[in-house]
Amino acid sequence: MRGVPHGLICGLLLVLTSCGSDGQRDDQGRQLPPAPMGVTAVAGSATSVHVMWNLASGDPAATQYVVYRDGTKVKEVPAAEHMVDITRLEPSTTYTFTVRALDADGAPGLPSEQVSATTPAAVAADDQAPTSPGRANGRTVGSGSVQLSWQKSTDDRGVASYDIYQGDSKIHSVGGGLTATVVTGLRAGTSYSFTVKARDAADNVSPPSSAVRLTTAAGSDDGKGTAPTDFRATTHLGDDGAYYLDLSWTPPPVDGVITEYQILLDAKVTTSLVWGTTAPSGKATYSFYVGRDAGVKHRVRIRAMLPDGTWGGYSAEATVTTGAKK
Repeated sequence: MRGVPHGLICGLLLVLTSCGSDGQRDDQGRQLPPAPMGVTAVAGSATSVHVMWNLASGDPAATQYVVYRDGTKVKEVPAAEHMVDITRLEPSTTYTFTVRALDADGAPGLPSEQVSATTPAAVAADDQAPTSPGRANGRTVGSGSVQLSWQKSTDDRGVASYDIYQGDSKIHSVGGGLTATVVTGLRAGTSYSFTVKARDAADNVSPPSSAVRLTTAAGSDDGKGTAPTDFRATTHLGDDGAYYLDLSWTPPPVDGVITEYQILLDAKVTTSLVWGTTAPSGKATYSFYVGRDAGVKHRVRIRAMLPDGTWGGYSAEATVTTGAKK
């Protein structure tokens, strides 16, 4: 598989079929878990930060995650979870976080990229909680995810974050400037109840929003709600006399960062690509070699690895012919 020069590909993203990286091995040659991708950190209050990452995919499977703050281990999280609140922090302070996956023997894999978050300033004598988020709504997105939205809360000192609850359990936090999120990793044909609470810098928490009750679709579906959108495919003739397929798409809206995609060319998996640096949150592009013959018709689709470790739905299929006039 060829596209842009090999060194450039591996610097920007890891193409699993061409870069040849098989992860980290220990002194005995054992394969260790890959580094968690898509790590984000958002201040939840003056004394807490919400850290989130994508469930690591690869062999061996992760059995646990360890979160580090400024190089010191602060939390251990079960393998089925990919987010945690780090508390007891200092106000107006910048912290750096990394995450590592552990294998069944407790051996750590490579650390994730470092991410930083700065807690807001402490607010003296603030005992007034934000108002309850208003007009909470939601819709199912197929059998495994839902999209939630709400009207912003008000607070005399400002809202620092919103906490999302599934029943009585907090499942996520988003920044105070957001009023929508997508929750993935749900069971098909299952009823859920979600609420939203606002939090200020002093850790005062609002009453919950009205409950949003949703039932995911039964059975499997085509995952349209988790598929990349605005998918386009064109071809061009390279300087080497070969034809290349040029793809562009918009990542699906999910709770977290999408770092891995899989390309289906002519009904066969052609390659998986993983961003090794910052993954695009807006329009994404990728170009790869498809051959030297003109007049060859290709069908192509793409899908994303969701932050919960499951594959999303395939995009709409695009059809292109090498050498065809635009």
